[in-house]
Amino acid sequence: MSAKKYQLFIGGEWVDATTGKTAEITSPIDESVVGTVAMGVEEDANIALEAAEKAQKEWKKVPARKRAELMRKFAAEIRANKAYLAELLTREQGKIITLAEIEVEVTATFIEYACDWARHIEGDILPSDNENEHIYIHKIPRGVVVAITAWNFPLALAGRKLGPALVAGNAVVVKPTQETPLATLELGFLAEKVGLPKGLLNVVTGSGRVLGNALVENPITKMVTMTGSTPAGQSIFKAAAKNLTHVQLELGGKAPSIVFADADIDVAVDATFNSRFDNCGQVCTCNERMYVHEDIYDAFMEKFMEKVKSYKVGNPLNRDTQMGPKVNANELKNMEHLVKVSLEEGATLAHGGKRPEGAEFEKGYWFEPTVLTDVTQEMTIVHEESFGPILPVIKFTDFDQVMGYANDCEYGLAAMVFTKDMATILRCNDELECGEIYVNRGHGEQHQGFHNGYKLSGSGGEDGKYGFEQYLEKKTFYMKY
Repeated sequence: MSAKKYQLFIGGEWVDATTGKTAEITSPIDESVVGTVAMGVEEDANIALEAAEKAQKEWKKVPARKRAELMRKFAAEIRANKAYLAELLTREQGKIITLAEIEVEVTATFIEYACDWARHIEGDILPSDNENEHIYIHKIPRGVVVAITAWNFPLALAGRKLGPALVAGNAVVVKPTQETPLATLELGFLAEKVGLPKGLLNVVTGSGRVLGNALVENPITKMVTMTGSTPAGQSIFKAAAKNLTHVQLELGGKAPSIVFADADIDVAVDATFNSRFDNCGQVCTCNERMYVHEDIYDAFMEKFMEKVKSYKVGNPLNRDTQMGPKVNANELKNMEHLVKVSLEEGATLAHGGKRPEGAEFEKGYWFEPTVLTDVTQEMTIVHEESFGPILPVIKFTDFDQVMGYANDCEYGLAAMVFTKDMATILRCNDELECGEIYVNRGHGEQHQGFHNGYKLSGSGGEDGKYGFEQYLEKKTFYMKY
């Protein structure tokens, strides 16, 4: 796959950034150049938003069912290009090829699920306190939606946002993260191929501080949906306040996995293992800290460490590879820093903690699957999101203690619980301070659910009927007759 030069996709056309500036995108596998993108600035943001605003005025008039029919064609085209898109995702992001193929499929199904809602955009008719009057509440599109995506699942996150946005009757400007923008830019070519109206979907690239801020602050923007880090989300929230723009944020996480004494150890080992090292630990709902009951700790860790020690790190384009590299040099440095701090604070390095040995790992951003034991609740690694293949493990003695540990966190996105006791499950549901709880399985939300974070993990939520309604505004009519 040769490196490709991408322009901005605005108003149905491919155009250079107004400054003419570009940036190279390098692969985390070997640091080779995999593409070049335009570096848009405020003027480009304004042009894209104006194109979207113009397109949306006509798009909102199209019946929702017909909007969905066109979007289903778009989803089918994404699926038809799975092999190409998956390889591009692997090269730019570093995820293993099998996971990249799943991401392409999920991108299509996100859009198809949104299409299923086309005939369920329902309002209300309410009785009035006045005689000869009805109250009608209509659901209408918000207008222009800015979608800002993260680098861990760039294509799927784009599909998750643009699907409901467009089916609901909005127009979209997508700004992919600067680390992994290439597969998302390819959506512009597919939009052209299926005949999406010009300006309805725009894809622009550039820095968050320049291009991203301009998109958020512009009064044309009626909604911002963003997936990314908590600091970035806080900045967007502040910028959106200028126009009181509706904001939906899915931010960081520090998901606890709690393995109670009665858990099925084999099930818990497999689930917590996959949930820590999937996508090199770069998943917001990953197992970031693991609490294991003292009665089963030794038996559990023996099986868990067997899997860690046999995990195959290598070229993610090879189908027998189980884990690829971190996404960039800064992320790799953070892994090294967190291990160093953990050891200084008294943790024991049970496995990993460094770049793998071998010629294939001399270039790129590689880090071994890493397990830290003898960890205590106050340590940095228990509270700071690693977003990588580092797992701290802590013993606990009883329910109240582990609930205190689990909730002792500024994040509240997800948690995993392993137990056969229904009373324990229900108590966890009552007491865990997070938006998603996975019982006897690892992370992985479904389209019909609701992906919602508490605390510093975000606001608004995505997926399902509650997520779809984020893209709709309400208008109330008092009809006197």
